[in-house]
Amino acid sequence: METQIDTFFDQLSPAYQARLLQRVKRSNALIQQHGIKFYKDAGELLTGYGYGEFYDWDLYFENLYLSYFGVSKFCRTNLEAFLDQQHPDGFVERTLNIVHHRPTDHFKPFLAQTALLGSKQTGSYKWLIGRYYQRLKKYVDHWTWFKDHDKNGLSVWQGAGHSGMDNQWSRCGEDDAQNVEGVDLNCYIYMELKAMAEISAAIGLVDEQKDFQQRAEQLARNINEQLWDENDGFYYDRNEQTGHWVKVQSVAAFIPLWAGIVPADRAKRLIEEHLLDENRFWLNYPVATYAKTEPDYYQSIEGIECNWRGPAWIPTNYMIMHGLMDYGYWEEARQLAERSFSMAIEEEETREYYNAETGNGEGLNPFWGWSCLAYFMPLEFDLRYNPSSIQTEKILPIGEQHYKVSFEIL
Repeated sequence: METQIDTFFDQLSPAYQARLLQRVKRSNALIQQHGIKFYKDAGELLTGYGYGEFYDWDLYFENLYLSYFGVSKFCRTNLEAFLDQQHPDGFVERTLNIVHHRPTDHFKPFLAQTALLGSKQTGSYKWLIGRYYQRLKKYVDHWTWFKDHDKNGLSVWQGAGHSGMDNQWSRCGEDDAQNVEGVDLNCYIYMELKAMAEISAAIGLVDEQKDFQQRAEQLARNINEQLWDENDGFYYDRNEQTGHWVKVQSVAAFIPLWAGIVPADRAKRLIEEHLLDENRFWLNYPVATYAKTEPDYYQSIEGIECNWRGPAWIPTNYMIMHGLMDYGYWEEARQLAERSFSMAIEEEETREYYNAETGNGEGLNPFWGWSCLAYFMPLEFDLRYNPSSIQTEKILPIGEQHYKVSFEIL
């Protein structure tokens, strides 16, 4: 990969360069001091939350951030800690039961991608052979065996809380409703199947590689056949019990772009008619997590809450940026990267999420989790680099290479 290019960082004023480097160093220090915690016999684990809970998809994005500094340790230690609590049927609870017990919420489909991310960094898959590979298989299979009640090839969220978009009740249902086939969920499962195919190939299990690849291709067809509304040009979740689409326009509809499963003609409609609509999703600081036209859309209220009904969240922005790049919307991807960066850098501290109308930080303060990706989104755009892609062969320490910032585990 060509690294000697004029990057976004190079174009910043000296004062802004210094501000960025100070913020990255500050984030790393917070992770070192508060984000690395001991958990039972598992040793040191990673979390983005000061109250010490370990979560599922947060872990994946937190490890993407640490990959910028060549750190892969927690891809393995956290994964093993979660898989060590696996039930016989493959179920893995999405927290480690320190603060929030989620006895019915299966770990969101990011474990195989986390394993792949770590293995690509070290170049070794030996640690997965045997016990943890078999547990990963059972974990992925649990989504198919136990979360697809009508056996149409699409799995359901347990409820809004399970989706990680905690208060999107009008989209995913109340906790334990178990009836909404999420667009986002099934795209994540698709990516897990692709990751399992890569892992299987790396450890010489060719037949299993083919099986996972075929399952991924079939799931992509299921999503496109059952969750796409041709009239609206939009992906909707589906209520498994009624068979009807859940006509709520959420940021989840754009996750298929990141997964790379959207036919070109549909991508054009999805992006140009919906994503870039300045009155619904592409607000001053995109991307709004609910369309502004939704009746329960709002940006913020007093106090701390986990609001996904309007604010912009960095992990969804991150995925959408790469989706835009993959479908050739370079200028829009650049804008999203730079606006995400602007939201994060203009605040005195990294925040959990951001007001999509004003850019103001909301939620936890300070926050050293997945929002730190915003500091690298313009650089990933400039380098045409996507560590979240299954096809990316080499994970690069771009933080060390371009910002000259290192990360040492204390």
